[in-house]
Amino acid sequence: MRDVSRRVRGAVRLATLALLLPAAVVLAQRQEPLPKELEGVGVDERLGARVPLDLVFTDETGRQVTLGQLFRPGRPLLLTLNYYRCPMLCTLQLNGLVEALRELPWSPGREFDIVTVSIDPLETAALAASKKKVYLESYGRPGAEAGWRFLVGRQPDIAALADAVGFRYSYNEARKEYVHAAAFMVLTPGGAVSRYLYGVMLDPRTLRLALAEASAGRLGSTADRILLMCFHYDASAGRYVVAATRLMQAGGALTALGLGVWLGRWWWRERRAGERER
Repeated sequence: MRDVSRRVRGAVRLATLALLLPAAVVLAQRQEPLPKELEGVGVDERLGARVPLDLVFTDETGRQVTLGQLFRPGRPLLLTLNYYRCPMLCTLQLNGLVEALRELPWSPGREFDIVTVSIDPLETAALAASKKKVYLESYGRPGAEAGWRFLVGRQPDIAALADAVGFRYSYNEARKEYVHAAAFMVLTPGGAVSRYLYGVMLDPRTLRLALAEASAGRLGSTADRILLMCFHYDASAGRYVVAATRLMQAGGALTALGLGVWLGRWWWRERRAGERER
């Protein structure tokens, strides 16, 4: 019982440290030492970098797939790097994702896709399948099973994918656990990193705008496109915020459009009046 209690306390500590990674980065920038458990752990944002599409993984059905096979034309992809036997953080992160997904009108497999990759090369396709079942049942959206894939893989492929997106993690040998950040990577349909989202609770609007942004305007309503014109992603705030310059540009464009419409109507009325006078 004591061993179990110590293990739980250790898992809580590691998960808490991972959630505090942004603050730890600030400490590092101030030349203050990081907690030992966080050394080598974090995210190096590589916006625009492309993931290697020829990497091979095994999906939850036991079938081998390349990363490139999981991308669909016009559909952005949400990538999560977790592991299925994670005692706490991964569960919190994926539960938070499900909560945000419930608020979206879009569904995995239709407007976008999700790929969850285990960073533990010892995990199996059977374990991936059991985790997929748990999260799909929690999500409760019919048809989502085709758009949310759970993968396992070999160490070289896992490491290559993590390196491509700047996801740094470590293994705690004493506790037999991985230490990693809670991060989501939004990828374009071509496999380029478009946005990083952090934390275990995702803001649904932030997720929606990030997916719309990654789709290069193919996904989302006119209102979403207008929001993307006037907002930009603030990494420190973890959400999209008003961009003053873009807002003024959008306001100027709307003013010019309104003036053009008014002048067009005025010209049309004047022309009709001139025709009547003849």
